[in-house]
Amino acid sequence: MENFVELWRSTGIFYLLEQFADQGVGGLGQLLMIVVGMLLLYLAIKKGFEPLLLVPIGFGAILVNIPEAGFYNYPTETEAGGLLYYIYHVGIESGGIFPLLIFMGVGAMTDFGPLLANPKTLLLGAAAQFGIFSTLMGAVALTDLGLFEFTLKEASSIAIIGGADGPTAIFVAGKLAPDLLGAIAVAAYSYMALVPLIQPPIMRALTTEAERTIVMTQLRPVSRTEKIIFPLMLLLLVALLLPSAAPLLGMFCFGNLMKECGVVDRLSDTTQNALINTVTIFLGLAVGSKLSADKFLDPKTLGILVLGMVAFCIGTAAGVLMAKLMNKLSKEQINPLIGAAGVSAVPMAARVANKVGLEYNSHNFLLMHAMGPNVAGVIGSAVAAGVMLKLVG
Repeated sequence: MENFVELWRSTGIFYLLEQFADQGVGGLGQLLMIVVGMLLLYLAIKKGFEPLLLVPIGFGAILVNIPEAGFYNYPTETEAGGLLYYIYHVGIESGGIFPLLIFMGVGAMTDFGPLLANPKTLLLGAAAQFGIFSTLMGAVALTDLGLFEFTLKEASSIAIIGGADGPTAIFVAGKLAPDLLGAIAVAAYSYMALVPLIQPPIMRALTTEAERTIVMTQLRPVSRTEKIIFPLMLLLLVALLLPSAAPLLGMFCFGNLMKECGVVDRLSDTTQNALINTVTIFLGLAVGSKLSADKFLDPKTLGILVLGMVAFCIGTAAGVLMAKLMNKLSKEQINPLIGAAGVSAVPMAARVANKVGLEYNSHNFLLMHAMGPNVAGVIGSAVAAGVMLKLVG
């Protein structure tokens, strides 16, 4: 009987009941976070919201909140740490290896052709980053007003959500605000998945029907030489001016160079498929490991979700308004809808711009035009991250 009692006392159910008896409803935080993990799995599997990331994130959240399972135990002199501890420590905490490898894979799948064919669209990607810096100032202002208590590092990490770039948000949060990593990552990927719902109302509100029907001229062909030289020039220019952005952009440009040079097809194929898929699994589990009840169930989490949404909306609006301004000043017409693709949710934001354009003109295909600012947004978010790390890191 004593053995049975001891076995019962070692179960997670006994732990939850004991916590409930001691703290009431507040003691069921881990159970609530298991439900949150289940919700993430539902959104990924049933609704198709960023399943490649939300499935491992949701499952990681369930694992880390199972009482007494020890998935995130810290290592001691006598015992090794938990599996999720080592995944997070190696992949994110120690230099942010996982986000950098993801960036390399994204670079290998990116085509700079639309951006090179219409370099002016780089301005749209830059304008969309306004959401990052405006949200940073908003987070600081809310702290001054006493509504939230964000440090400057935390505010900077939250603001990066506005770039709609999950790996960048994780990279910055892992360095500046690791305790908020789970909430920031979930917010970033949730809003990326909701691009088709969030962006169209903003695009319609800021443009006229005549602007939405503008047909842009066909892009010029871009030579292979241009595509090879561009990532090298981009890396050297940015790295020399802003070394803190070099890790992200360096891996991004390296992946793209492997794709475009044409002499390492096997490496490029591995980067685009096997490597990025493997890293995505571990990155998701590492992020899920930070969704423990003691880290996630905090008033700051609500602030992160709200500010992340504001940052994303401001970035979208800034891109559209910049496109409207360029349309007024440029000899060639620019459809303002492509400005919404300045956020770096590649290629979803470009597809949304194309879809909205087709609703008003069934012969107006904006996808390739929107890919220019979309790729520029990836570059812009990496540069913004470098600025944040330099200023407050």
